[in-house]
Amino acid sequence: MALRVAGLFLKKELVAPATQQLRQLRTGSTTRSQFLANSPNTALDKSILQRYRNLETPANRVQATYLWIDGTGENIRLKDRVLDKVPSSVEDLPDWQYDGSSTYQAHGENSDTTLKPRAIYRDPFKPGKNDVIVLCDTYSADGKPTASNKRAAFQAAIDLIGDQEPWFGIEQEYTLLDVDGRPFGWPENGFPAPQGPYYCGVGADRVYARDLVEAHVVACLYAGIDFAGTNAEVMPAQWEFQIGPAGIKACDDLWVSRYILQRIAEEYGVVVTFDPKPMEGQWNGAGAHTNFSTKEMRADGGIKAIEEAIEKLSKRHERHIKAYDPKEGKDNERRLVGRLETSSIDKFSWGVANRAVSVRVPRGVATAGKGYLEDRRPSSNCDPYAVCNAIVRTCLLNE
Repeated sequence: MALRVAGLFLKKELVAPATQQLRQLRTGSTTRSQFLANSPNTALDKSILQRYRNLETPANRVQATYLWIDGTGENIRLKDRVLDKVPSSVEDLPDWQYDGSSTYQAHGENSDTTLKPRAIYRDPFKPGKNDVIVLCDTYSADGKPTASNKRAAFQAAIDLIGDQEPWFGIEQEYTLLDVDGRPFGWPENGFPAPQGPYYCGVGADRVYARDLVEAHVVACLYAGIDFAGTNAEVMPAQWEFQIGPAGIKACDDLWVSRYILQRIAEEYGVVVTFDPKPMEGQWNGAGAHTNFSTKEMRADGGIKAIEEAIEKLSKRHERHIKAYDPKEGKDNERRLVGRLETSSIDKFSWGVANRAVSVRVPRGVATAGKGYLEDRRPSSNCDPYAVCNAIVRTCLLNE
């Protein structure tokens, strides 16, 4: 996963300056624009909050933001609590409860749902140096994972595969909107110029909200996410960032990076959508292309293991389509149409350096004879735990 090396380099080289830049971002103000005329958050004076962030808080008191995935399988919920000691690891964090009947996860007569902490991150939004984000999975009153808790099943799969060391690198695409649902920066009555100049573009007529995107990079590096990079995408107002390579941490990181992105966009008064086809017509959809490798694939001669994995994936196409968006393929029906850099949802295909297939083998991998494969089918609103679980169970557990 050569393209991920840049992210690992950035993490080491930029954490210190990123922290300084983040402090500057916290004190900045947002200018109201014509695109945000109906966005209530842009009317708030962001400098007022800074007055309270500058107050000194007790050294032994920590704000912890508990995150979880709600019953939709694609939306994040959160609530904060104050801890009376600084946690040194996720094991120091207590379980917590919430009202699952208000998150599509329980009935009102028995609605207490349990949060179990699974990963911990530095919080780029709270003022305390020890404040944390706590990623949790969810359990019903009977102690079983909720229907939207896909992490538990993925962890169970990981526990079965021994020393094969699966790595995942996830390319998260998303689109920025104003609060009225119009892509950010698009003309109020009409459309921008056709696709072509926007991908990895530069210039005020080609790129919208780069400052929001760069704030996201800084905040993710500060949090401790394995953030690998970002770029403007093919459709104007559409962007991508990359996470990994890592094991289950890649999925944890993706969920937390989605939360951070939405929180920053909230401050700007902009809406983030992970809808896989936000604009109908000749506009690219949004995916979460998932790069996958094992220790054997990364070793000399690993292309043979890559081809064997592709053969296994070809026989379980329907299973993967159901796992690759929260509506078991219904969202991807709008995106995987066999054009606009997508394959057909009805047929498995693969090729070298081909972006119109289900699974792509990058040119560099084919040349080196080792590396990874890219599954291009997952939708932008996928649950990465479900995606990676399906890949592991098909390719490594032969299920």
